[in-house]
Amino acid sequence: MVSSEVLIDKTWPAVPDTVPLVRHEALAHLHAAATPDPPLNDVGLALSEAVTNVVHHAYVDRDPGPVRVRIEIGVKEIEVMVQDEGSGMIPRADTPGLGLGMPLIATMSERFDIQAAPDGGTRVCMWFARDPSAATLPG
Repeated sequence: MVSSEVLIDKTWPAVPDTVPLVRHEALAHLHAAATPDPPLNDVGLALSEAVTNVVHHAYVDRDPGPVRVRIEIGVKEIEVMVQDEGSGMIPRADTPGLGLGMPLIATMSERFDIQAAPDGGTRVCMWFARDPSAATLPG
């Protein structure tokens, strides 16, 4: 049996000011759990991109809803989940940015998965190896 610990399972409002708050809290918890870098800053960057996607895409033409972040740390990997209750994965031509969030997440993480959340919205799961030598990008 592999042991793991949930470091964060929390919901914030999906507004721009939430992005740095989530990243800061996640990095503080991961640092306290003796997470090396990499993957420490890889997790922070990918998490910021996923939460930013929720802010810009999930609640179009309606009040911002919640963004849930769950981080679980195991012996060999870190699992990060970002979930919203929005309108799902719908591309928008009118958003700021270059559309590089998902490709960046794919590059930074060991693997990732996007699916419809059980009650509507989108769930993004990302996994990162805890061993710095297994990092997707060298440190």
